[in-house]
Amino acid sequence: MKAFVFPGQGSQFVGMGKDLYDNNALAKKLFDQADEILGFKITDIMFAGTDDQLKETRVTQPAVFLHSVISALCLGEDAKPEMVAGHSLGEFSALVVAGALSFEDGLRLVSARANAMQKACEANPGTMAAIIGLSDEQVETVCKEVSNGGKVVVAANYNCPGQLVISGDNDGILEACDKLKAAGAKRALPLKVGGAFHSPLMQPAKDELQKAIEGTAIVAPKCPVYQNVDGKPHTDAAEIKQNLIAQLTSSVRWTSSVQNMIADGADDFTECGPGKALQGMIARIDKNVSAHSID
Repeated sequence: MKAFVFPGQGSQFVGMGKDLYDNNALAKKLFDQADEILGFKITDIMFAGTDDQLKETRVTQPAVFLHSVISALCLGEDAKPEMVAGHSLGEFSALVVAGALSFEDGLRLVSARANAMQKACEANPGTMAAIIGLSDEQVETVCKEVSNGGKVVVAANYNCPGQLVISGDNDGILEACDKLKAAGAKRALPLKVGGAFHSPLMQPAKDELQKAIEGTAIVAPKCPVYQNVDGKPHTDAAEIKQNLIAQLTSSVRWTSSVQNMIADGADDFTECGPGKALQGMIARIDKNVSAHSID
């Protein structure tokens, strides 16, 4: 069975989408429409901006969403997925391609999400760190120890076996990294991100985004959407909305999402969007399935 997966923030690169814009009429139409909806020429930044411009959260998230969704839509009728999932931000891309959310509404929600997260990052400074070489349980134990000391640290992204990203306040992440190295982690590497995504520090963004999501039309998708909060397939529009609201402060259950997709018959994964990070994760989750990009 064919599964489409969509990357999140961090996969962006300058030049993303330009080939699509130059060579595909549908892509050009959608990119031009995006410039109008957002009120600024995001295409200028995507195609020929600087790395620093592209790293701004208000730009990054819509840019990755646009590249992902337009890449998938340009495949046409012959490439309909039988199930979809997206990593963090990528869940919005997945919902659009699955038909649960319109392109226009998806872009507006992603823009609202980016702006809400930027404000939350400024109000509640924090960061994230990638932990390599320990079990999920070992990482969770250390997160609890540090949190019990009054700091905020949680397991944020369950990416694949042996790779977990933690999120929290700056002091908590530093302490957790030291403890995890002492526990045998091969690497405990702070990430260059703007804040503590998928942690309680994102509560203000969740409250703000909830209003936007509740006011947006979401319908039953054409195929199951495996959502981040529980890694399970969803087709009920009301459930999808609630899971989307919960996502900002919940862990990304990517490992279980992929495992559940495989258990339900997925054997061919196509990564739609910039980068190849998800292909690598899928290969580490199960070497017996095919994972590739649209290119």
